[in-house]
Amino acid sequence: MGAKISDAMGERGKHRILMVSDFFYPNFGGVESHIYYLSQCLIPLGHKVVVMTHAYNNRSGVRYMTGGLKVYYVPWKPFLMQNTLPTFYGTLPIIRTILIRENISVVHGHQAFSTLCHEALMHARTMGYKVVFTDHSLYGFADVGSIHMNKVLQFTLADVTQAICVSHTSKENTVLRSGLPPEKVYVIPNAVDTAMFKPAPEQLSNDEIVVIVISRLVYRKGADLLVEVIPEVCRLHPNVRFVIGGDGPKRVRLEEMREKHSLQDRVDMLGAVPHAKVRSVLITGHIFLNSSLTEAFCIAILEAASCGLLTVSTRVGGVPEVLPDDMIVLAEPDPSDMIHAIAKAINILPQIDPKAMHLRMKELYSWHDVARRTEIVYDRALRCSSQPLLERLSRYLTCGAWAGKLFCLVMLIDFILWHLLQLWQPDRDIEVVPDVTLANFLHEEMSWDSNQSETLR
Repeated sequence: MGAKISDAMGERGKHRILMVSDFFYPNFGGVESHIYYLSQCLIPLGHKVVVMTHAYNNRSGVRYMTGGLKVYYVPWKPFLMQNTLPTFYGTLPIIRTILIRENISVVHGHQAFSTLCHEALMHARTMGYKVVFTDHSLYGFADVGSIHMNKVLQFTLADVTQAICVSHTSKENTVLRSGLPPEKVYVIPNAVDTAMFKPAPEQLSNDEIVVIVISRLVYRKGADLLVEVIPEVCRLHPNVRFVIGGDGPKRVRLEEMREKHSLQDRVDMLGAVPHAKVRSVLITGHIFLNSSLTEAFCIAILEAASCGLLTVSTRVGGVPEVLPDDMIVLAEPDPSDMIHAIAKAINILPQIDPKAMHLRMKELYSWHDVARRTEIVYDRALRCSSQPLLERLSRYLTCGAWAGKLFCLVMLIDFILWHLLQLWQPDRDIEVVPDVTLANFLHEEMSWDSNQSETLR
């Protein structure tokens, strides 16, 4: 397997990467944006990038996106919250086929609660591939859900080659939850497409202050805080209006709040906003409000700042690391403190220059920089030596008295199934697909058009 991976790298330092997650387009969110933009910036660096995710409605099979990015929408339907049903071994045949067909050298999984990510990393390690994991979220330690997820993460990361977190707070959280050595975890923040998120051509008047909220309307995103904050802000500041974009189970509470306080003319509910239209909503406002109760990074804050909006946010997770102090007003996740923070933001609005803020964001955050830093992690992952099965199993034994033995059994069965698959369908019987880049495709298309023109003449 080591020789195969060396061959898969091809030209020195050029990798063949499989990105795996349950969360990808056409679904929208921070993880989806991260995978897409990172892939688009790795391709110009000479790397081959393939994405694997589950099917979305009628979107199944192989699709190509901008820049020649190849996406496998495997025929699994989401089971809960866009996650596929855990099967442990059901995904082994198709993951093995994709790894061999695409001649992959590094498998990069995203998001701790992605079932497909955990299974792909498990199978890839069984087959001897180097794996990298990026954690995009923060979890607690006390509730039942967090305890379960932390044990799953401990199983996955017990044998991971390298790990990436999007903030220093996220790194500390991941190391504590998984027991991963800190030296194997790198911090690479998210970024923003500043070419897409630009301020309005003309600066808005401050006669009416518009506060923008774009978020999933769920408990974790602080929708219940908004229910208490908005009526009081509207009472204290008659010139303030709210625009809320997003959907979710808490939308009903916000609509009830609007009816109860007769704020129909001051609170606009837009519903779900497609990512392509987020900028057009942001540039209608002065202040961006983030009320999350937990957040590893929050790309939405970057998008708002790139559009020139002053941000008011709860002081949770990695949010304090995102922007300089003069571009954000932080508050505790408490209604009274948030109301005070919004009032403070309104007072300093005259000092805000949206275009200057946009230029600062271009200097601070770049997906090309994220790609170059991720490339270094891939290089280090490929330099790590491959361990025999017994040495790998010893790592799982450290995961707990009973859990460690269970994890070892799971990996032994996976190892046996992989060898049975190799007997049933040897690697040589799986066709390796040719690499098709967008540049080659356009060249061939132009050559075909030219030949057709000559024939017509």
